[in-house]
Amino acid sequence: MTHPALLLSQVMKSFPGEAGIVLHIPRLVLDAGQQLALRGRSGSGKSTLMNLIAGILLPDSGSIQVDGQEISRLSEAARDRWRGRRIGYVHQSFHLLPGLTVWENLWLAAALSGHGQPERIEHYLKRLDLEKRRDFRPGQLSIGQQQRVAVARALVHNPALVLADEPTGNLDSELAQKALELLTSMCQESGAALLLVSHDRAILSQFEQCLDLAELNQACC
Repeated sequence: MTHPALLLSQVMKSFPGEAGIVLHIPRLVLDAGQQLALRGRSGSGKSTLMNLIAGILLPDSGSIQVDGQEISRLSEAARDRWRGRRIGYVHQSFHLLPGLTVWENLWLAAALSGHGQPERIEHYLKRLDLEKRRDFRPGQLSIGQQQRVAVARALVHNPALVLADEPTGNLDSELAQKALELLTSMCQESGAALLLVSHDRAILSQFEQCLDLAELNQACC
């Protein structure tokens, strides 16, 4: 049976001290290979939604399935393992490990997923023109190079779903465009579904499918 890459049903989330429910997503479906952008202003719950999907946060109620697995019913350790195997995550601030080289950052992501083949890492280094930077640490790289490493790390383990939370927020317009083209093309090549959240209209306008998070989130109404 083929599962959607992502299926949310009646997902609710609130936080202590907040006025009411922060998120209430009745339904969100992302099929395998589909690319979807969510538009949302600052404070609209974009990062909360992404962290719920990644299993970093748990919903108060509802169902979150990633590649057919109901992740909210897993233990914290099992959620970590599932995220490492089936989800790629590109953060605005990259979150590369500063003490590791480019190659080691990619190797760790691949090894944790069980896809630690050196040839796969070499493929991404070549694909992203990072071969000459393989032994550099993140602090020795330009911002654009760091972003390319972050994209490679999100895809090196062949995930079913890639989450991108404001992935171009720290880049100028030229680098942002290059990063977006790289991310979308590499997801397409690998067959991974892509869910990107942003407030940048220039980025959002390039997606055939773009939804407003406020329209999905009934907690806003």
